[in-house]
Order: sequence, then C-alpha cells, then structure tokens
Amino acid sequence: MPTKILLTGGSGFVASHILSLLLERGHSVVTTVRSEEKAGQIRQRFSAVSKSKLDFAIKGDISEENAFEAAIKADPPFTIVIHTASPYYYNPQDIQRDLIDPAVKGTVGILNSIKCNAPSVRRVILTSSFVAVAHDAQGVSWDHTYTAEDWNPVTPEEATTNPFRGISSKTFAERGAWEFVEKEKPNFDLVTFCPPLVFGPVAHSLKSFDGLNTSNKRIWGIMTGGARNEIPDTGFYLWVDVRDLALSHVKAAEAGTDVANKRFLVIGPGYFNNKEIVRILHENFPKYAAEHSPTLSASGGVYPAQGLYRYDVEPVKKLLGVDFRPLDDCIVNFARSLENYPFGVSLS
Repeated sequence: MPTKILLTGGSGFVASHILSLLLERGHSVVTTVRSEEKAGQIRQRFSAVSKSKLDFAIKGDISEENAFEAAIKADPPFTIVIHTASPYYYNPQDIQRDLIDPAVKGTVGILNSIKCNAPSVRRVILTSSFVAVAHDAQGVSWDHTYTAEDWNPVTPEEATTNPFRGISSKTFAERGAWEFVEKEKPNFDLVTFCPPLVFGPVAHSLKSFDGLNTSNKRIWGIMTGGARNEIPDTGFYLWVDVRDLALSHVKAAEAGTDVANKRFLVIGPGYFNNKEIVRILHENFPKYAAEHSPTLSASGGVYPAQGLYRYDVEPVKKLLGVDFRPLDDCIVNFARSLENYPFGVSLS
C-alpha cells in the first residue's frame, strides 16, 4: 500500500535510486537535501511528478541539534523514514569532527526527532555499512562466515588514527541507532542494511566525475588508465549493485513485522577483483578499453592466495525477496551511465 516516506540525503548515489523506486511504486516522498540547488536538480529529473508526490526539506548540517525536527513534522504524517545521509570521503581534516560526529549525531538526532514529533512513524530504515560488521583496522578474518550478528569492535581511538579508518563512523552511527531503540523504546522499529562496496549506474546529478561515490571511483580509475600493464591491488572483494541495495530499502519499507528490528547484510553474488573489472571492460567496450584501460595481460588485481572469507545473505533473500545482479551487468551499466553526462565518456 502506498505510504508517505521521509528520505534523507535524496541527492546521494544510493538515495537517488531509492527515490526512483519509491516514486515508481506509488509512494509519496519528502526528501532532505543540502540546498535549493540540489532540490532543483531532483525536480528536473522528476519533472512529471507532482509536489504532492515529491517534495523537499532543505537541511545543511545534519549534525546540528534537532536538525531533522522541522522535516519530520508533516501533514499528512510520515509512516516510514529512510535515513541514508551520512558523510564519508577520503582525507578529512578532522576524522572526529568531519566524519564520526555528523554520522552519529545525525543518526541519533533523527531518531530522537521522530520519537518526539512523529508518533505515526512505524519503521526507520538505516543505511549502514559492512564496515560495521568486519574490523577495518585489523582486517577481515579469512576463515569466517560473516552474518548480521557480527560487529566491528573498533574503538574511537582506532577510528581516529588515519582517514581510512574514519569510515568506522558507520559503525558508531549504527550502534548508536540500536542503542537508542533499546533504551528509548520508541513506537517505531528499526531495520539496518550493511552493504560492502556499492557499484552500479549513476543516476544523481554530478558536476564532474570527481563527484562519483567512493566505490564507483575504483571502476572509474580502472577505466581511465593509470599503469597500463599493472592492475591495482583489489584489497576488498565484496560488492553489491546499487539497484539491489535500493530495492532492499524499499522492500523493507513495504514489509510487515517479520523484518522489524532486523539487520541485513546486502552483498552481490560471489566476489570480485580488479582483474575481473578489466575483463568486463574489454569484453563489452573493446575499443574504449584498448585505448584507456589496463591490458588483459596486465599483472595484479587478483584474489589473495590465502582465500576469501564467506558471508550470509540468505535472510535478505528470504525475508525481502531480493535477487542480486551479476557483476558483469553491474559494471556495464555503471560505464554506460557515464555517457549520460555532458562531460561523459564515449564507449563506442
């Protein structure tokens, strides 16, 4: 049944796909954005959608106290909130200030605003990360099957030691959400998703390819050169297509109590390495790859000799009915989506 949903961070990579699916499925959406400019970009993309079905709330700094209080008050009221807005980028000047505080304060803040101002909300859906599952500082355990029961034991001290570990902000934000629900016992339940690297087609507005999400920048870097005879080390081997991650969020919004207060791993089939990306580019865009990408005979980018850890996504398949796209489809559709931008590439 169509419902009214608040979606945070609507101009982002994942949220832009969630927004499309919500509107396709008849829901009414208010999405938060950082500026009128970003609202205008989304309005242009969905120019045929009425204001009653798509509206905006402008919110710059999500870490401010009561940042979402005004947005959460609505008539008619919201029944679902999907919270995707949480910053991550390389080389922050201050990990605590720039990454951890906005993630935690934004997440706990929106939950508190819902509890105090929106008793109609029955479910909050949070985009977390596989980083909240496996320890980014110590590395993953090779002989282990990761499930939703696993938690990254990273400490605040470890998280602030270098910019890469700043992504542990996702861990602290998700822990804060579950602790809030346990302590405050609000009227709503909580569903969280923990994806690894998120690849796939780009649908949101970009001023340049510098604005690609962190995961897709890996593919873009391979597409555009570097060492032609050497492929970068892969380092991390789990991925998911953004369209499958978005569908998981939407299906959780539409689901009943059987998914209440559940945590899900959302991971694509099998594994990937950078050499596989090179192969896919050459098989599907031979002329472009021959001119810009590493050669098929280039060394590097393979799987580690010690083997790969395992993971369990059966709960998200069983409870939400999500089938995952193969890697080839994901990479090809990402590359083709880049042709849609005025500064885009020509793959032919």
